[in-house]
Amino acid sequence: MNTLPLTRREFIRRSAGGGLGFLAFNSFAPSFLAQSAMAQAPGPERDRSILVIIQLAGGNDGLNTVVPHTDDRYYNLRPSLGLREGLLRLNDDLALHPACKELHRLYDNGNLSIIQNVGYPNPNRSHFRSTEIWETASDSESFKREGWLGSYLDNACAGSPEEDKNNQDPAAVHVGDMIPQSFLSEQSHSLFGMKPRGRFDRGNDPADRAYEKLLQADHIEGNATYLQQTMMNTLVTERRVEQIIAKYKAQANYPGTSLAQSLKRVAALIHANMETRVYYVSQGGYDTHANQLVNHDRLLGELSAAMGAFQSDLDAHKKDDQVLTMTFSEFGRRPAENGSHGTDHGTAAPLFVMGSKVNGGLLGNAPDLGISEKEDLKFSTDFRGIYSSVLDKWLEADSAQILGEKFAHVPFV
Repeated sequence: MNTLPLTRREFIRRSAGGGLGFLAFNSFAPSFLAQSAMAQAPGPERDRSILVIIQLAGGNDGLNTVVPHTDDRYYNLRPSLGLREGLLRLNDDLALHPACKELHRLYDNGNLSIIQNVGYPNPNRSHFRSTEIWETASDSESFKREGWLGSYLDNACAGSPEEDKNNQDPAAVHVGDMIPQSFLSEQSHSLFGMKPRGRFDRGNDPADRAYEKLLQADHIEGNATYLQQTMMNTLVTERRVEQIIAKYKAQANYPGTSLAQSLKRVAALIHANMETRVYYVSQGGYDTHANQLVNHDRLLGELSAAMGAFQSDLDAHKKDDQVLTMTFSEFGRRPAENGSHGTDHGTAAPLFVMGSKVNGGLLGNAPDLGISEKEDLKFSTDFRGIYSSVLDKWLEADSAQILGEKFAHVPFV
């Protein structure tokens, strides 16, 4: 195994502390960087489609997101959590949570698809395992290391001309300290990580000084030469991103939340015609075991406002026809409330797909509430059908090759 002066852990720490970069690996093995850090994914034409993923980490409660307010069984299952006031009408039987005003506006304008009751067979209620299933598009009984978007990058970049590999833009960008498993791949691709807010200044700790010395060193060989070249390339990208974000003039009023500021940075990079195809941001806090009403209201309000500002910004910059934004959460919540005025880990839940080119409206079947208090919802739409639609219809890739089999499309695009 090749060894490197810096470990994966050190790279992750530096990314969290320095703000950007040094997440240009997609394997847990330290040797990966030595094998592939210089490889670059080919960039698309600047009018090609872009995918933005928003992770709702913790398990979003579906029944209080899309509320079956005419069904008495909903209120029987949730005597204290059932929502009655301020609901935002979707049709005669369903309504959005009152905090989702911007999402409701997008829905009314035809720019939001709500896909109901999404899940997978034999669901797992572990946060880690269910997130892994969603990020790798695996069966609940099988285990994959590569993520579905990493497999997309492998597939989309196969056979590209060698000169295209000199593209300096990352193939995928995430906001946060860790690379999402969705990005892990067999082949090497340039990935880039950044914080949701704040300056990109580097600190003066010993690791930073060692880093600067390596960049300035002469007559080095082997892995150190490779690492030096990789760091230089990353610095170029980092400085470019820093300038893009500093100069960006948003055409929407983004709230000060971490999610909204993350999406504002994504909008800046899209506006600058970065050749990146995939962006990934995350919002945590959805594990609402207790006091759900207040916490869920705040979370959905932040999500709705952030997504509304992002779409308005894209519209104003005439980038809206290039971008599809999709949410996911590792599972929904139990239909019945618990004794702490919250809900426990469940199964299926709705997700949102936003964009000027979506087929807006409600898709899929609403969950069946003809169940006992101890039962879970039975999913009606397999999440891999949504991925298949994104890959085939939006990213123009071969979903069967990427996902390992063909799944029925969901007609949101």
